[in-house]
Amino acid sequence: MQIREHAEAHPLKPAVVMHPSGLTVTFGELEARANRLAHFFRKHGLREGDAVAILMENNEHYHAVMWAARRSGLYYVPINTHLTPAEAAYIIENCNAKAIVGSAALRKTLEGLAAEPSNGLPQLLIVANDDIEGWHRYPECVADEPDTPIDDEIEGDLLQYSSGTTGRPKGIKRELPHLPPSEAPGMMSMLVSFWLEPEAIYLSPAPLYHTAPSVWSMTIQAAGITTVVMEKFDAEGCLDAIQRHHVTHGQFVPVMFTRILKLPQDVRNSYDLSSLKRVMHAAAPCPVEIKKALIDWWGPIVDEYYASSEAIGSTLITAEEWLKHPGSVGKPMLGAVHICDEDGNELPPGQAGEVYFEGGNDFEYLNDDEKTAKSRNAMGWKTVGDIGYLDEEGYLYLTDRRHHMIISGGVNIYPQEAENMLVTHPKVMDAAVFGIPDDEMGQRVKGVVQTVDPADATDEFADELLGWLRDRLAHYKCPRTISFEAQLPRTDTGKLYKHELIAKYS
Repeated sequence: MQIREHAEAHPLKPAVVMHPSGLTVTFGELEARANRLAHFFRKHGLREGDAVAILMENNEHYHAVMWAARRSGLYYVPINTHLTPAEAAYIIENCNAKAIVGSAALRKTLEGLAAEPSNGLPQLLIVANDDIEGWHRYPECVADEPDTPIDDEIEGDLLQYSSGTTGRPKGIKRELPHLPPSEAPGMMSMLVSFWLEPEAIYLSPAPLYHTAPSVWSMTIQAAGITTVVMEKFDAEGCLDAIQRHHVTHGQFVPVMFTRILKLPQDVRNSYDLSSLKRVMHAAAPCPVEIKKALIDWWGPIVDEYYASSEAIGSTLITAEEWLKHPGSVGKPMLGAVHICDEDGNELPPGQAGEVYFEGGNDFEYLNDDEKTAKSRNAMGWKTVGDIGYLDEEGYLYLTDRRHHMIISGGVNIYPQEAENMLVTHPKVMDAAVFGIPDDEMGQRVKGVVQTVDPADATDEFADELLGWLRDRLAHYKCPRTISFEAQLPRTDTGKLYKHELIAKYS
């Protein structure tokens, strides 16, 4: 996996375009920056298998850091920019990072790291576009380094930490290939080869510290394709980016679709999106009515894949297939799918159970042998805890996450169904459904909603919404009560921090 051949063939072609600033990094510049930083890593003693923590917002330097680490045989560890210094310090210590690359925008977090009780900060500290005592200022610190490759290039890898929605985040680590980059397997190269063409313009709207944005954008660049990176996602800004840069392809999460669709009709109609050829979405199941509405607007170009940061397996479904199998996440691309009950027995089509993959990549949860062991069954198949079922044709449907299940009066309730229905209401922007303690039933179903217009967050609308939902779902699946929040606690990839809501409403 390389950008070098494109840097040599088309050095002035944009590799990264930041939106809305328009700041551009060409393939020639990206190659040179990655090489200089790789030399700097080597000069400071970083060798194959070491880890580099990245604490930066979406900016012009992010990809250079990832490419430099990858060609130096390093694990690069993107860290969620919303974490506190204590939370970031935990990840840095847990992965035994030998270096940190931060930015001016995260200055408070970087300064706060030194105050955290730990084994101390790594020796190599780099900060982009800022001056902090004890930190090297980037890019000035690498200005005198060669812009040619290091002599001992070897392939590194992403070391992603889970979003930590149910506890402390876990590092997802794979064995390095121990091969030069030119001989290492390409990341998702098969998917990109069928989905894109060389003159495509790719939009990356999510934070680069998440798995899909980092992996997809680097894979896109390795194919010589320009990546437009949104500095921060907002619904109308996304439409502006598509129009302004003539975007042809993009990778989204469902909550982005919901927010785009909730824009006023005149705003949506004011943007020219005719350049779009295909878009892909993943990270969470998309409500059927939301996806149907998007396909009605954008056309049958909305493809979907299901995978995880653990890379144990994946499925794919095109828009055309999805219209025949609405709600499905497709058939396997990597690994065979098995649905198993709590005792490990494989279930027939139509019965929901835990989703396992056979034949995918191997991994470990860093420093957590127990969690690693729990992700495997007796057959060696692997799971990340999703619940779903297969139909007679082998299409996979997801119903929820294992740890989201509510048990009320002995009945298993998967809240995703109610959440998906709630967000189709025109006055609802976002919704969360979860279980809270109940003396009689064990748990009762609770709903929390974010309205499009804050003025609608009233007791009267809560009653109206409950009646509306009960007309569409079995009553036992519906919340007993609905409360309102100005903003639900979601990650940038759409995952809900339900434990915060459970603690608040229990």
